[in-house]
Amino acid sequence: MSQAAVGVPYDAFDNPLLMKTELGKPAKRGFTLPDYNFTYGRPNLAKDGGAAEAMSGWSPTASLPTLRKEKRPDRDFVALNKACIGSGLVTAKEQFEYRATHDVRRRVAEEEKNKTKIKRIPASMTFGISTRPSTPVFDLLEHRYQDRWLNERRKNELAKRDRLVQKQNLNKGIYETRASLLRKYCPPVESPPLWQMPKFQKQQPHLETFRSTQARQKAFESHATDCTARTGVFGHGTYESAKS
Repeated sequence: MSQAAVGVPYDAFDNPLLMKTELGKPAKRGFTLPDYNFTYGRPNLAKDGGAAEAMSGWSPTASLPTLRKEKRPDRDFVALNKACIGSGLVTAKEQFEYRATHDVRRRVAEEEKNKTKIKRIPASMTFGISTRPSTPVFDLLEHRYQDRWLNERRKNELAKRDRLVQKQNLNKGIYETRASLLRKYCPPVESPPLWQMPKFQKQQPHLETFRSTQARQKAFESHATDCTARTGVFGHGTYESAKS
């Protein structure tokens, strides 16, 4: 059994939490990397001639060859079942054995063939988002938007004033007559009284605090003239004090 050296990490310690950082070096991860001669990336299978052909007039728009595997069509189980019945095979076991020894594929339609074709992107196509137009700094510094808004408001006011003057000129010289006034007059419509049972319509009040109807009207008129100096919503309170 070999004795473990002090400060040398074991290969079995792949846990990054157990790895100790070395002085002056970044922390290591818990997995091993290949040596310095290893080249990362995917190999380029296309042979375009290299730099020599590019310098001698290589066309950048030439399409590179693509390796595409043709997709095999799916099995046609409808045709297989039909062939099984035609051969006299009815049970599930016989049909399973027939499918194992026979193979029928579906016919690929023209539309599906067109879908499988690889679409080539034109060389002149530009990717990305269009650049936003620059901010009109000079218009902001010169208050151009404010002037434009004021001009629009002034135009609207002038147009409104012209329409009003034109309307007044149309009505100028036209006098109201009795017939035109009666045509515009709307007679007031009294609201119908609240519904009341017939047996209560002819009943008189049991309590009358006023001596007569004239006294009642005079009391309400005096209250209407005096309620402005009293407190309360309906002017039934005490007199308000003078306000300076």
